[in-house]
Amino acid sequence: MLIPELPKIKEGNELHLARALSWVENQHPQALELLKQMNGDIPVIGITGPPGAGKSTLVNALVNQWSSENLRIAILAVDPSSAFNFGSLLGDRLRMQSLFLNSNVYIRSVSSRGSLGGLSASIIEMVEVLKFASFDKIIIETVCVGQSEVEIAGLADTTIVVSVPESGDEIQTLKSGIMEIADIFVVNKSDREGASAFASYLMKLAHTRANETWECPVVLTQAMKSEGILQLSQAINEHQAVNQLNQRKKHLFAEKAYKIIQRNRMKDVSLQTLQSEIEIELQKGGFNLFKYLESRTAHAGI
Repeated sequence: MLIPELPKIKEGNELHLARALSWVENQHPQALELLKQMNGDIPVIGITGPPGAGKSTLVNALVNQWSSENLRIAILAVDPSSAFNFGSLLGDRLRMQSLFLNSNVYIRSVSSRGSLGGLSASIIEMVEVLKFASFDKIIIETVCVGQSEVEIAGLADTTIVVSVPESGDEIQTLKSGIMEIADIFVVNKSDREGASAFASYLMKLAHTRANETWECPVVLTQAMKSEGILQLSQAINEHQAVNQLNQRKKHLFAEKAYKIIQRNRMKDVSLQTLQSEIEIELQKGGFNLFKYLESRTAHAGI
């Protein structure tokens, strides 16, 4: 495979960009050397929320708004993968068809590969490649995996939590850790009954979590009609302006460093291999998970 050329990546050449992303996603032996030469500071927007909230439709509308302003956008669409065969279950090409012919938009799908947190293990490196390229904004749309999805807050500069009026069960909202990581709340499908009441509740919740620099705004949208999208874009810009001035970045980089160290220490442990070994042990009968772990650890010399 040819070495991706940094100048070509910087200018957004799709062939070299795709090759660099594949290198880091698949942990090519020279990927680290490539990453060490990259340095970018493009804002990363994470969009998350429960199934059916209209995240992909919102991304479409938001990107169309930015494209009309002549901004270049990169999208990482994280597709869920089967926990049994690690194949992708959905495709961004089905969700974002209208954006593929837009020359200002670059879309890359990435499988979560069984990650319970909903993000691919290599997504930190993939984001760094995109930040080096000549994009104005980067969007990560996560899969719908509930509370584990809070890990997006450790990667994105601005985290948007999308919900719908039917999410208005206050007890469930308080239980869900996903609501605690929002920088911006979006109530999508706001033409539905109960939207105003739910938005008012979120405003009260945001007020209790406000600090001296930021209080989460609540933006009502109808993404299918592109209503509220301009207000959402303005809220994102305002948060990014504030975010450059506070101390959050040290926490973001510490979280990234922790995840990379954790993954590197686990690089010799394959989930597929564990499944194959356990399948053999189960066939023998009398399987005990902790005896298996003790035996495997001893065999590995750890």
